[in-house]
Amino acid sequence: MEISGKIKKIDETKTFGSNGFRKREVVLTTSEQYPQMLLVEFVQDKCDLLNNFQTGQEVKIGINLRGREWINPQGEAVYFNSIQGWRIELMQAEGAAAPPMPPLGDLEEISEVDANEPDDLPF
Repeated sequence: MEISGKIKKIDETKTFGSNGFRKREVVLTTSEQYPQMLLVEFVQDKCDLLNNFQTGQEVKIGINLRGREWINPQGEAVYFNSIQGWRIELMQAEGAAAPPMPPLGDLEEISEVDANEPDDLPF
């Protein structure tokens, strides 16, 4: 699955427990009719993927949905969901795929006017 939007916040990497579990969170604001602020977790070696991104950038994130069950001290099952990122990339700006402009030299050749040719333009 993928989600896209603008980066609202990027947290620092946090380390938990004696085994060195690492987690880094990013908040993404979607660009739909009713924008959502989604917390996406990057874990372990995926934390480093966020190093080259900053607040305000439009990105696309590859995600997995994760769900867990926890039995509380009263013996009741409690369920948790998380969004886990595994890829992030910048969105292409509109018009970025436009073909390149021809070199100026080519435009000059096209726009040369022959002085001997009659000018039949009405203006």
